[in-house]
Amino acid sequence: MHRGMHTDTERCVRAVQSKDARFDGWFYTAVLTTGIYCRPSCPAVPPKPEHMVFHPSAAACQQDGYRACKRCRPDTSPGSPQWNVRADLVARAMRLIADGVVDREGVTGLAARLGYSTRQIERQLLAELGAGPLALARAQRAQTARLLVETTDLPMADVAFAAGFSSVRTFNDTVREVFALSPSDLRTRAPKRTAAGTPGVITLRLPFRAPLHPDNLFGHLAATAVPGVEEWRDGAYRRTLRLPYGHGIVALSPRPDHIACRLALSDPRDLTVAISRCRRLLDLDADPVAVDEQLRADPALAPLVDKAPGRRVPRTVDEAEFAVRAVLGQQVSTAAARTHAARLVTAHGTPLDDPEGGLTHLFPAPEELAALDPDALAMPRTRRTTLTTLVRRLADGDLRLGADSDWTETRAALLALPGFGPWTADVIAMRALGDPDAFLPTDLGVRRAARALGLPSTPSALTTRAAAWRPWRAYAVQYLWATDSHPINVLPS
Repeated sequence: MHRGMHTDTERCVRAVQSKDARFDGWFYTAVLTTGIYCRPSCPAVPPKPEHMVFHPSAAACQQDGYRACKRCRPDTSPGSPQWNVRADLVARAMRLIADGVVDREGVTGLAARLGYSTRQIERQLLAELGAGPLALARAQRAQTARLLVETTDLPMADVAFAAGFSSVRTFNDTVREVFALSPSDLRTRAPKRTAAGTPGVITLRLPFRAPLHPDNLFGHLAATAVPGVEEWRDGAYRRTLRLPYGHGIVALSPRPDHIACRLALSDPRDLTVAISRCRRLLDLDADPVAVDEQLRADPALAPLVDKAPGRRVPRTVDEAEFAVRAVLGQQVSTAAARTHAARLVTAHGTPLDDPEGGLTHLFPAPEELAALDPDALAMPRTRRTTLTTLVRRLADGDLRLGADSDWTETRAALLALPGFGPWTADVIAMRALGDPDAFLPTDLGVRRAARALGLPSTPSALTTRAAAWRPWRAYAVQYLWATDSHPINVLPS
C-alpha cells in the first residue's frame, strides 16, 4: 500500500528521478522554481530534490497555486488506486465526487449520502488529500473542460456548463489558473484530429497502470452481454448508459497503452460521470503490480500470474442493474441468464436510438421493474420472490447500492433478503460494489480450478487457504476462473 506516500520524500524523489509511471496518480510533484506540478513519470528533466514538494492530489497542487505541466498533463493520469481498495469515509467520498455528486447536489448532498456532517467530511478530506470536496470537484471540472475543449467543437459556453461550471467567467478563470492557457489557446494547441468524427461523439483515451490483460475483462463483458443493452462489435464492447441528466452509448476498445473510448451523450453534462463509470467498469484505477506481487507469492497462483499478469475485475456501470442480473443468473447458464435479462429489457426498458444499430434499450431501473408481474417470469417461484423483493427494496430506497456503499453493511443487508446466499452477495460485492477482497469459495468454477491446482476445493478449506491472498481475493478469482475454457476468458475476435 502507498497510502500517504506523498509524505515519504525519499521514495517520491526516487520515483520522479526514475520516471516511474507506476506511481502516476499516487502523488504529484510540485516544482517550487517553475510553479508547475507534474506526474512522477514526466518526461522533462527532473528538478533538483530541494525544489520538489509532494502533494496527494492534483486539487491540492492547484489549491496551492501550481499549474498543470503541459508536457506530462498530470490531470490525465490514472486515479489513485486507494479509492478502489478502501471502504472508509474518505474513499467513499472520493468515489462519489468522481461520480459528480458534489456538482449535482453540493457538499451537503455528499454529506447526506455518507451520513456525516459537512464539517467532518471537509476535515477528513483536507487532512488526507490537502483539499476539500469543493476543490476536488473543481479539479475534476477543469479536467472535464479540457477534454471537451480539446476533443469537441462545442462552443466554449456549452463546454463551460457541460463541465459543471456555474458561469463562463468561472470556467475561463479556472482554465487559465490550472493550465496557464485560455480555453481558446487549449483548443489551438490540442493535437489535430485526423478526420472529422461523428457529430455528437466524444473520443478519448482512458489511461491505466500497466500491465493490463484484456482477455477475461472484455471476454466477460462480451460473453454475458444482454441483447439490446450490450454488444461486441468491431473490436469494441458497446453498451447503453443511464446517466443523471440523460443517457449515453459508449464503445470501449483495448489498446496496448490505453482504452479507446467513444461516448455519445444525450446531455454533455454527463461526461464526467460517464468517464468515471467506464473506468470503474474496466477497473482501470487498479494497481496491478501490488495485486500480482501478493498473489504471485502463492506457488499455486504464481504460474497463472506469470502467464497473464494484470488481470482486472470486470465490474459494472450500474450497481442496481448488476444486482438484478446476479439474481437472474442464479443456478442457470450464462445463456439462460442473458435470455431472462433480455426479456426484462424488452418489456420494461427505456427504448433509445443507436445510430450504429444493435443497441435498443436502457436496462430498466428498479422503479420500472417494481410493477412487473411475477407470473410473467419464466423461473422458479422462489427466485421470482427473490427478484421482486430485491427490486422493491431498491425502488423504495430501503437498499442502496452505489459507489459509496459500505461493503460490510451492504453485504449483510443483501444476505438478509430471501434467496440471497453468500455467492450472490459476494458476486455483487465484487463486481458491483468494487470490493477487491470479495471471494467466491462456493463458485463451481473457482472450486474446479482450485482442485486442478492442488488447492483445497471445499469452501471452508479454500477460504482458509485464500487468507494469504487478502486484500486481493477478487483478483485471485479472476486468475482461477481463467483456467477454464469458458467464453468469458476469451477476447472476442
